[in-house]
Amino acid sequence: MKGMRGFSWPVVALGLMAFVPLGQAQEVMQLSLKRAVDIALTPEGSARVALAEQSVRVQETHLGTARAAFFPTLDGSVQERSQTVNLHTFGFNFDFPGFSIPSIVGPFSIFDARASAQATVLDFTTIRKYQASRTSVQAAKADLDVTKDQVSEQVARAYLASLREDAAFEAARANVELSQALERLAQSQKDAGTGTGIEVTRAQVQLANDRQRLTVAENNRRRAVLQLLRAMGLDLKMDVALTDKLAYQAVDTAAVEALLETARKGRSDLKAQEQHQQTARMNYSAVEAERLPSIDAFGDYGTIGSGIVGAHPTHTVGVQLKVPLFDGGRRASRRQESLAQIREEEIRTRDLGLQVELDVRLALDSLRSADSQVQTADQGLTLSQSELEQAQRRYQAGVANSLEVTDAQNRLDRARDNQVEALYNYNLARLELATATGAIQEYVQR
Repeated sequence: MKGMRGFSWPVVALGLMAFVPLGQAQEVMQLSLKRAVDIALTPEGSARVALAEQSVRVQETHLGTARAAFFPTLDGSVQERSQTVNLHTFGFNFDFPGFSIPSIVGPFSIFDARASAQATVLDFTTIRKYQASRTSVQAAKADLDVTKDQVSEQVARAYLASLREDAAFEAARANVELSQALERLAQSQKDAGTGTGIEVTRAQVQLANDRQRLTVAENNRRRAVLQLLRAMGLDLKMDVALTDKLAYQAVDTAAVEALLETARKGRSDLKAQEQHQQTARMNYSAVEAERLPSIDAFGDYGTIGSGIVGAHPTHTVGVQLKVPLFDGGRRASRRQESLAQIREEEIRTRDLGLQVELDVRLALDSLRSADSQVQTADQGLTLSQSELEQAQRRYQAGVANSLEVTDAQNRLDRARDNQVEALYNYNLARLELATATGAIQEYVQR
């Protein structure tokens, strides 16, 4: 960026926007675009940023859960029980001629203190689910970047709108001051005998119209500031003073292909979409891995007996191989669902790529058009000022009436409005180009 051009007519600093009630002094926050965006991106600012940060934390907890599957589970138990057993239920019948053993055994006591452990030795599904969870965390962080860019753009737009309304208010006030000066001129001409009463009345009507426009401009400025505070997540009763100005800054635009390449590398929403596509692929891979065998290890160690005294140590150690054979088609259904999700993400990625190119081309066209508007508005303002000065001299010399002055004044009013609108459109086009190329953070941090 190079070069800067502001308004050609006097401008009071575009920050005098504190609306303090009579008798009540409030601190006015000096607010630049950079500070406005920084406030909005804090957890206490925009609710959208806070929610996106919470989504990252949720995905991180899911990642912790998936990671836990690689660690063994260890349980301990101690039990003391009294038991009676019916041996007939186990198929034992000890009835012999002249001799029989009771079928009911007990009650007898059992004490068992034991620690057991189980661990996954090899499970490709667990590995893929962990990888998918890790990708989900990266996708959530990418979504957070997207949200920050969107909030930054929203705040920047609101800030530019506030600058526009503030500049429109200053233009309306300058018009009122000009009308007051022309009214005094018409009155002095009448007092000198070279003017008429209708010319004074005409000047007073123009002054009344300009005062009406000033009232409307002030109300529009208040509304724009409220919208800005809402976008930042601040108290709407807060008073702010904008420290930036609605000015022209020449943009050295590169070729379209270079801007498109910058956008493909810098757009946070495109990066996030690629992460979502990668997550879908990992989920599909996890479902595919369910068809593969898995190996688990298990074991326990403890003491068991009829009581604590006399209990004997026992243990169990083993390895288990599981081979999925048939699950009624549930695995195949999940596979088809995951495959459909991959295709959906691929479609979204392709569509977003086309949208990125469209955004860049439209923003570049808007910037070029807005640049031409600024040049034309500058010329129109210069010519209108010159016309008014000539009309005033002719009126004072008595070779023209006040109609010529009024017409020149109206054209100057329109020229001022045109310049405000042209500068706003140009700065908005710069913002849109920064957003389209993924450079919104660099734009707002300057």
